Amino acid sequence: MTTAVPEPRIPEAVHRRRWAILGVLMLSLLIVVLDNSILNVAIKTISTPAPTGLGATQSELEWAINSYTLAFAGLLFTAGLIGDRVGRKKVLLGGLVVFGIGSALAAESGSPGQLIAYRALMALGAAFVMPATLAVLMNVFEREEQPKAIGIWAGGVGLAIAIGPITGGVLLDHFWWGSVFLINVPIVLIALALMVWLVPDSRDPRPGRLDPVGVVLSVVGLVLLVYGIIRGGELADFTDPTVLSTIGAGVVVLAAFVVFEKRSDHPSLDVTYFKNKVFSAAMAAIALVFFALMGVTFFSIFYTQSVRGYSPLESGLLMLPLAAAQMIFAPRARLIVDRFGNRVTTTAGLLLLAGALAAFATFEADTPIWVLEVVFFLMGTGMAHVMTPTSVVIMQALPREKAGSASALSNTFRQVGGALGIAVLGSVLSTAYRNGIEGKLGLLPAGLRDTAGESIEATLGVAAKLGPRGDALLGTANDAFLHAMHITALCGSGVALIGALVAALFLPGRPTDPQSGRQEQELVAAGE
Repeated sequence: MTTAVPEPRIPEAVHRRRWAILGVLMLSLLIVVLDNSILNVAIKTISTPAPTGLGATQSELEWAINSYTLAFAGLLFTAGLIGDRVGRKKVLLGGLVVFGIGSALAAESGSPGQLIAYRALMALGAAFVMPATLAVLMNVFEREEQPKAIGIWAGGVGLAIAIGPITGGVLLDHFWWGSVFLINVPIVLIALALMVWLVPDSRDPRPGRLDPVGVVLSVVGLVLLVYGIIRGGELADFTDPTVLSTIGAGVVVLAAFVVFEKRSDHPSLDVTYFKNKVFSAAMAAIALVFFALMGVTFFSIFYTQSVRGYSPLESGLLMLPLAAAQMIFAPRARLIVDRFGNRVTTTAGLLLLAGALAAFATFEADTPIWVLEVVFFLMGTGMAHVMTPTSVVIMQALPREKAGSASALSNTFRQVGGALGIAVLGSVLSTAYRNGIEGKLGLLPAGLRDTAGESIEATLGVAAKLGPRGDALLGTANDAFLHAMHITALCGSGVALIGALVAALFLPGRPTDPQSGRQEQELVAAGE
């Protein structure tokens, strides 16, 4: 027998179709996550000169990814509040429409700059979709079913990670690079039709006011910080005055954002939530997971395609174990939590992820490919045992009517962690590669040296233009990239270890009995 739920209760008609509603929400989530996983496979093609690609540099590729994640993260606070205020179904529908339009425009981009801009437009739509899916979920499932539903929802992320690279590889084998964005349009149309039919609307009966100043400060601060980090990687010099001043300005603006939100009577980010150590630790864990994962995924595509010579489709298939592990374990992670508690489950997941990331530091050009497959599976397993328990802690820490805000916070930290992971680890990769290759480019004409030193793709492009004279660069480029990848992988592993330490110190342990488990949930929700 279920416990009584404060008014308004979930209507019986909604309760009966809750699993169908979850399916529609996962389809909406699918396209948001699918887009990034597809792009990961396409980045090598997009970096190829026209007409095959856009000739994007490594920094432009980082911005093509980060324009999405930064705009997404910066707008999530406000998107969650708007959903709580005007209705989650309305913002879901509106967000999907904007995302679909942005996808169609991105497919027709004529330059890296246009692609970056249209990716930001896609993020505007995605920012309204992602938090609303979890907020609706929390309003159609009773509390005792929420962990199971969130586990399935997290498994949907694994499904998207699986479908994305494979779909992207198939499309790139048969169509032009823009097809990886155009594929979103029919999925959006199907999701819109099902959503209008099935999904109920819900809102916060006491929504907060919007916070435009906070939104501007958060977006400006994040963009400055990430731009400075990426620019430092481009120059292979983080002591450059431009780099230091930009990073410093980003930190100052973000500090001003925190101060402003603390003093505001209608903050988009309620900093009082973070007085709860459990809530804060769950947020930190999920951010650090995506910091490590997104950064490593970024370089693993270049490893499989540029160093190992696999096609986009083959690279997508190689990532299948990572996605399969998430799909298998994310819905079942709650069973591990029930037996061992959030602390043990999340800490073990992060330690497993750290070990898998460190394994990349042992990879060479001839490492057996099955070893890579095992490592990807372990990465997915570790992620599944972090995402589900931390998502449950975060979503149950706030009242149901604040579900949009809780979801927005969770996804913001996930996206910011991913954006910083790509920026920081991408810059580590770029700096280490440039330092490793610079001394080997002396025979090139002066005008080509800087270009060839930007990335492995740039070096291979210059080698192709030189014909037989450029063959000597191929082995040099591979060696320099592998060395850079080893350094970057160890940095990612270190970040995951920090996350494991945070989880071990602050997340709740195993409840001794069902009553204490209920009391523990109440303490988390109360912020004690």
